[in-house]
Parts: sequence; structure tokens; C-alpha cells
Amino acid sequence: MSDLPFGFSMPNDPDDESGRRSGDSGSGAGSGRPGGGDSGTPSDFPFGDPQQMANMLRQFADMMSSQPSPGGSGGTSSQSGINWDMAKNIARHTVSQQGDPSVPPHDYAKVEEALRLADLWLDQATDLPSGIHTAQAWSRSEWIERTIDSWAQLCDPLTSKTVQAMGQNLPEEMRSMAGPLLGMVQQMGGMMVGQQAGQAIGELAREVIGTTDIGLPLAGEGNAALLPPGVAGFGEGLQIPEDEVRLYLAAREAAVHRLYSHVPWLRSHVSRLVEEYAAGMSFDVSGLEDKLGGIDLTNPEALQEALSGGMGGESLFQPEDTPQQKAALARLETTLALIEGWVATVVSDAVSERLPQAGALAEATRRRRATGGPAEHTFAALVGLELRPRRLREASALWTALEEARGIEGRDAVWQHPDLMPAGADLDDPDAFVSGGGEFGDADFDISKLTGDTNAAKDEKKDDGDDRGEDA
Repeated sequence: MSDLPFGFSMPNDPDDESGRRSGDSGSGAGSGRPGGGDSGTPSDFPFGDPQQMANMLRQFADMMSSQPSPGGSGGTSSQSGINWDMAKNIARHTVSQQGDPSVPPHDYAKVEEALRLADLWLDQATDLPSGIHTAQAWSRSEWIERTIDSWAQLCDPLTSKTVQAMGQNLPEEMRSMAGPLLGMVQQMGGMMVGQQAGQAIGELAREVIGTTDIGLPLAGEGNAALLPPGVAGFGEGLQIPEDEVRLYLAAREAAVHRLYSHVPWLRSHVSRLVEEYAAGMSFDVSGLEDKLGGIDLTNPEALQEALSGGMGGESLFQPEDTPQQKAALARLETTLALIEGWVATVVSDAVSERLPQAGALAEATRRRRATGGPAEHTFAALVGLELRPRRLREASALWTALEEARGIEGRDAVWQHPDLMPAGADLDDPDAFVSGGGEFGDADFDISKLTGDTNAAKDEKKDDGDDRGEDA
């Protein structure tokens, strides 16, 4: 069995019914017809023999109809055409290749104890109550299983744009030649991106520490977990006791869960910002014809490499910056910075007098979040977005100033509504925001709204709207 991707056969495979033989060159005279001779291709057609492309697409169609779905019947195919069950299986295979043992009972107990203890410490650093329902230690494979749904939800708006571009942005000559088979290009793109997503998530699983590394609880609110190999990897070279490293990372994990569990609008807000960023994505197809002209469309490996930008080259479909995309990215980066800054501030308050090396651990975390690891960069290249806070220090300074001016309750009350949150400009001038220059001014914060009667809060908001309507 060959190693060609997605089940394509070799050109000289006796099962290959495309009409090509091992002596055919795949292009030019004598190609595209079983008997050789001129293929009749227009001299100005830039993509080679259209019959060859049709053969390749038919081959792909045969493969699609005969290949079983990963994990049995069906599979989970998203709105982008990506089979995330396949991606999950590839990710698990990626981590198993280098060994992924189950978590030993004594390591599991250490992680569970650290999460519970650190969560208790946070009670004195924030008014938000505990958000942890389960405290666990996971292997890398367990992390993949528990987080794959969140990756699919997060990445679909981004990857779907790339997959759509693979068919919609082709030149008109190619669209007319391919006809209904053009959809196969998009299907191939969906499979290719799914394969790459699985490999990237598998590599990412070898670097992550817990469920909240990107500032989002990937296993859902309340399901806190740490990966012992990730904790050990974070502490390498720091010369800090492992127990202290584990407690610090547990405090960060617990803090993120508190935030998302008791700020109900936050997850949907982050997801909406990602969707806005995806909606603004545009692809530069100005040089597409020249690029396609140099590709043997009958060679699946060459086409896959061109679509993905393999071997260090540029992908056929390179996203280009647009004003809409830049604006959405700025809002997303500000939100991620505010989340990360709040977590850093709260964790510092909770552990600074309990962990001797808290300062060194905080600086190591800032460096990690600012630069990212190799797998994080690979994943960012795949989805076209880096989920990293670029203004972490400014956000941390703003939350610290708010706490000094308004106390813990006043600091945390800013999370009551997205309209109360600081904007990017407030990170430039936190003093103005803290002193009342922000939109909320000297409002009397009521932190109970975060955990109180939701219906009452909705009624109050409706009444306020009615009053504004009467005043108008």
C-alpha cells in the first residue's frame, strides 16, 4: 500500500482507469488519451490538459465513495466540510507515536489536590466564586478527546473560508472546464485541512499544560484539568520545585474557570470576535493562474503541497489583510489581553505570599503566552489566527490599578457586561479609565448581578430600555 495521501493510486497502478500508463509524462503531447496523440488542449490554457484534471477529480470521487469514514459510519463533518472525527483520530495517532502513557494514580492525586488547594486560595483574590466542578489529570490523548469539539467550534469559521476559496476563487476558465467536478476540489481541501488540523492538534497536545492555555476553557466551563507531562515541561530549566510549579499552574487553571463560569457572555463574545475575523478574510488570487500553471494537477501529492504551502512555500490561497479583518483582530487581541491580564492579577494576589517563586513563575508564563511554542505557531498558520494576548502587561497594569482604586469587588464588576469592558485605547491610558474616564464613570457596581437572578437582571435591562425609549 502506498503512502500517497487520501487513497490516490500511483500513475502506473493497474487499477488506475484514467487512461494513463507508466510511460506517460502526465502533460503535453501524448497525454490525456489512451492512444497518445494531441490532446486538443487550447494553446493558451494555463492549467495543462483539462482531461487530466477531470481524471484526477474522478479518481478523487472514486476514493471519496469507497473510503469509509473514520470511526465507523458517518463521521462528524462540520460546516467547513472538515471531518473532525478524522482530525481527532489523526491527533491521537500523532501523540501515540511518541508514547502517551496513562496518568499514574499518584500523579493524578497530586494534580487533583493542587487544583482544589489553588481554588481555595483564589477565594481571597476575587469575588467570583469557584468555577471548578471536576478536577482531573489527563494524558495527552484524553486532552484531545475532551477538547476536540471546542477546536472544531473555534476553527470552523476560519477553516471554512480557506476551503471555500479552494473552489470559489479559481479562474473562470478552470471553473468552466471542471464543471460539476469543481466541488471535488473543495472536498479535497476539507480533507486536507482536516488532516492538517489533526496533526497540529496532536503536536499541540505535546505542549499544553491544561484546558485553558489559550485563555478559553476548551473542555467546557468547570472541567479543570492539568497534564502532568505539560507541567513538567513548563518547569524545565526554572529550578523551581515541581510542587510549586504545579500549584501556580493550577491557580491559573482555576482562575480561568471562575471567570468563564460566572461571566456568561464571555465565551460567546470571544467566539463572535473570531467569526468577525473570519468574515473579513479575503484571499489574494492575483497570481493563482501562474501558480496553477506550474502544478501537475494529476499528481495528488503536488496538489496537496500547493494547497497547503508545504515545503516552506506559500499556499495557493494566501489570506490578505483587510480593514474589517484588522479591526476584528484588534478587538479580539484586546479581549484576550484583558482575560489574560485579569487571570495574571488574580493569581498573583492569591499566590504571591504562598509560593516563594511566584514572580519567576509569572514571568515564565508571560514569556510563554507572548511567544508561543512551535506547535502553537503551526496551528496558528493553519487557521490563520494567533490566539495570543499581545498587550498582556498593559492589561495587567489596568486591572491592578482598578483593584487599587475600587477594590476587588469594583475590579471584578467590570465583567458584568461587555459594554463596561475597557477598549484598546484604555490599555494606552488606564488612569483615565480607572478615574472615571471610561463609559461606566462612577457607576455603583453590584457584583451580585454576576451570580444573582438572571431573569431579574434581564427584566431590569428591559425596563432601562423602556425608560430610554420614553425619554427619547
